[in-house]
Amino acid sequence: MTVDSWRLVEPELDLDRLAQTESLFALSNGHIGLRGNLDEGDPHSLPGTYLNSLYELRPLPYAEAGYGYPESGQSVINVTNGKLIRLLLDDEPFDIRYGELHRHERTLDFRDGVLRREVEWSSPVGKRVIVRSTRLVSFVQRSIAAIQYEVIPVDEPARIVLQSELIANEQLPAPGNDPRVAAVLEAPLVSEEANANHTGAWMVHRTRASGLRMVAGMEHCWEGSDDVLVSIDCHPDVARLTLSTTLQPGQRFVLTKFLGYGWSSQRTRPALSGQVAAALTAARHSGWSGLLAEQRDYLDDYWVRADVRLDGDERLQQAIRFALFHVLQAGARAEQRAIPAKGLTGSGYDGHTFWDTETFLLPVLTYTTPHAARDALRWRHSTLDLARERAAQLGLAGATFPWRTIRGQECSAYWPAGTAAYHINADISDAALRYVNATGDLDFERDFGLEILVETARLWISLGHADAAGRFRIDGVTGPDEYSAIADNNVYTNLMAQRNLRGAVDAVKAHSEKAAELGVHPSEVERWRRAGESMYVPYDERLGVHPQATGFTDHERWDFENTPPEKYPLLLHFPYGDIYRRQVIKQADLVLALHLRGDAFTPEQKARDFAYYEPLTVRDSSLSACTQAIMAAEIGHLRLAQDYLLEVALTDLDDLHHNTGSGLHMANLAGVWLGLVAGFGGMRDHDGQLTFAPRLPPGWTKLRFGMAWQGCLLRVDISREEASYKLLEGGSLTLRHHGQKITVRPGKALSKPIPAAITPAPVHQPPGRPPLTAKLPGGNP
Repeated sequence: MTVDSWRLVEPELDLDRLAQTESLFALSNGHIGLRGNLDEGDPHSLPGTYLNSLYELRPLPYAEAGYGYPESGQSVINVTNGKLIRLLLDDEPFDIRYGELHRHERTLDFRDGVLRREVEWSSPVGKRVIVRSTRLVSFVQRSIAAIQYEVIPVDEPARIVLQSELIANEQLPAPGNDPRVAAVLEAPLVSEEANANHTGAWMVHRTRASGLRMVAGMEHCWEGSDDVLVSIDCHPDVARLTLSTTLQPGQRFVLTKFLGYGWSSQRTRPALSGQVAAALTAARHSGWSGLLAEQRDYLDDYWVRADVRLDGDERLQQAIRFALFHVLQAGARAEQRAIPAKGLTGSGYDGHTFWDTETFLLPVLTYTTPHAARDALRWRHSTLDLARERAAQLGLAGATFPWRTIRGQECSAYWPAGTAAYHINADISDAALRYVNATGDLDFERDFGLEILVETARLWISLGHADAAGRFRIDGVTGPDEYSAIADNNVYTNLMAQRNLRGAVDAVKAHSEKAAELGVHPSEVERWRRAGESMYVPYDERLGVHPQATGFTDHERWDFENTPPEKYPLLLHFPYGDIYRRQVIKQADLVLALHLRGDAFTPEQKARDFAYYEPLTVRDSSLSACTQAIMAAEIGHLRLAQDYLLEVALTDLDDLHHNTGSGLHMANLAGVWLGLVAGFGGMRDHDGQLTFAPRLPPGWTKLRFGMAWQGCLLRVDISREEASYKLLEGGSLTLRHHGQKITVRPGKALSKPIPAAITPAPVHQPPGRPPLTAKLPGGNP
């Protein structure tokens, strides 16, 4: 890839990386997702067109079923593909595997929000042509995607045929080894209607098992020739507009294709068809140039708030903007639907959302695109009835949100997560508290946040208990580290539950009338308060560190020295029983608590805990490196923090986990912003207090970022010697800089010196598991 700080450029086509680049070049607005497949469809790795939360039900097979196990799962499906535009040049199909490919370049522009492609190709009989395409998924017109496709003969006249298609139930790679799952997902759409007019077509389908209805429509306009033969045909699963004309050398023929998508679980077929038809009419009224202008205006506004500028590392600068662009695409117009772990860039994890959304993505959206964070939390609120049902099924009060889901039902067939990873409830509550603190949105707190906090507080009281010493314990849970399961008093879970309980107490006090409507009694609130105050946080006096959970530091350590590199990730090569009984960590757990509940630890405890867990953490999950970067920066391991950040930034761009082909790692991409702002910017927001403790690592000269906070737009400029705080919007803002209280006022930057760092004792990673930084300048060898 060519390094350009505002674009991702692929200067030539590499078929061996096709799966990865289909994910990298994916376009989305949170409602529609188009993988970066070639316009002509072939060759491809994984065709992908997705509508957020449109799923099919599939069986969850168990060798031995158990109480509380979900009986069916939900999988995102590949819906009607409207990306396809096929070209025939004098009867030869345009296919880059045949003839001669002279030039092929693709560019994803982060400022314009479009994917551009330019190809120069000669057919097997020597006819030469230039093909240019530009693709967008509109941030402004939620239901619309569009493609402009241009053909120019080079040396001699050419007869061209363009076929613009809608295709449902495309053949896909097998989704797994279970033939029952494959059968369900092979052709999940049943045709209900297919119609065409002289310039377009639309098709209505319904999923076989989940009963969800979707409509896909296309409309066209073209220019460049007065002699064009047009035909259109429409069948249950295929609609095709065909254009034929003859072009002279250098003559341009331009086809513009408008795509409209919509789905619903409740709306009638005429209503949904009318909605998509109206969206297409609006898009045609805007025109291609209007869609481009709207897209650029939307992104100009976004980058004012979200852009992070770094001096000293051009490729990392590109990776930062790539990450922020995809985080925006994942959530911008999701509008009260889930944000999947892979966004809408691929079918990885079946399109499910996890705790990643609230813990990693929502902080970034809260400070850069607050309305998207609000919508994501409103989606969680909309699933509360299902969460209450799940809690009741597990014999608990309140609500327990699913470990993995699309619609809101639990879909995890892995019981230590689906029935024991209760921390997700505190993660969701934490995201709601953070959003209210950052925005001051009291309407959201009253109408949505309060009920989430109340029901999750009720869960913790029924799940935990007071022991003989009066400590509130939460036993038998699975924390963030997936190499430990069903442990007592996971520190992360307990501390996040504590914040959850305290937040519920405060919210009830602020909205007493609404709380009364929810049946909250003062005695119940008092139980929450006492549980929060007496929350048990284990501590190993012998080692002077916090065990990840009760007894964790007594376990035998994993034999890292005799584990060869090819045996990672461990879960693919060792039984879970062997992993669970040893000290080995897949992803940051206790260290994540040091970040998100840093107010519960002293600086000395953080340093000792980080030093203890660093040699145990193998980072078999993409969710780990950003947290390790943040805490390494806070403690003073600046070069290590830099190396971890580089790993985060490269995870998808260099396919470090060898699975980018199934979709991008959205939480990891959000981790790029977190590593910079929370890591090197030292930003914390404990209990609604905004603080910074910035420091730059070796090789960087300047870091600049913006963030929205309580109606203000704050810009922070960090150099090696000082940090400058300036308000671009809003009134005065009080914050802390390295512990010093300061007030920033409009119109003038306030600069403060950065105190000298204290160099901590060196820390070490497990043998063979250092940060994966060799491919970026500045990384440790």
